Amino acid sequence: MVSNFTKKALASAFFVYKNKFKSMSGKLIVFEGVEGCGKTSQIELCGHWLANLGLAVVVTREPGGTDLGLHLRRLLLDGVENKPIAEVTELLLYAADRAQHLAEELKPNLAVGKYILCDRYTDSTVAYQGYGRGLSISLINQLNYIATGGLESDVTIWLDVDVEVGLVRKKGDVGKLDRIEQEAIAFHRRVQQGYAELAASYPDRIVRVDGSLSQEAVQQVIQQVLRVKLMI
Repeated sequence: MVSNFTKKALASAFFVYKNKFKSMSGKLIVFEGVEGCGKTSQIELCGHWLANLGLAVVVTREPGGTDLGLHLRRLLLDGVENKPIAEVTELLLYAADRAQHLAEELKPNLAVGKYILCDRYTDSTVAYQGYGRGLSISLINQLNYIATGGLESDVTIWLDVDVEVGLVRKKGDVGKLDRIEQEAIAFHRRVQQGYAELAASYPDRIVRVDGSLSQEAVQQVIQQVLRVKLMI
């Protein structure tokens, strides 16, 4: 139960941070989707395209976008041998990674006008820990606000692919699946449902792109979305 005092404090902090972020000249472009949706390839292609336009580009990820984040990423994705990670522990580790990432990478680079391509951000936590794990969406939203100070993406590209297709792709790419990828198919379907509901709730921020198209076709759609959304 969150007290009224805590709610007011969070609201006040969110207002202050939101105004600060408005003055930042850079752009935060986030790529989201289920396992094997093609984020890594599309981020690489998008980065080359933006750089060729003369823009300063930073590619990063969550978890693992900082030195501390790399340690947290190994814990989250590899786990501890014969020791399951509690769901709330998992949630808090993602929040810790995000808070450090914001302070060390996102805020400084946005402040100097860079275009950040980020592999996963707050929507992943809602989809995976909220819809996938069944944790409180309200709690997750509060933790996201605390970790980010209210920083939202300028645009989020949701690469929508069938979960079974994505997992087959992933296994073909890396062979061995990580702790999250090894979850039951029902978990991944709930995550996919989460993304669909997020896209319906935030149509101005989240853009669905059909990830089953060819790599070249997906990139063309992404570039068009960014031209329109960011006036590139």
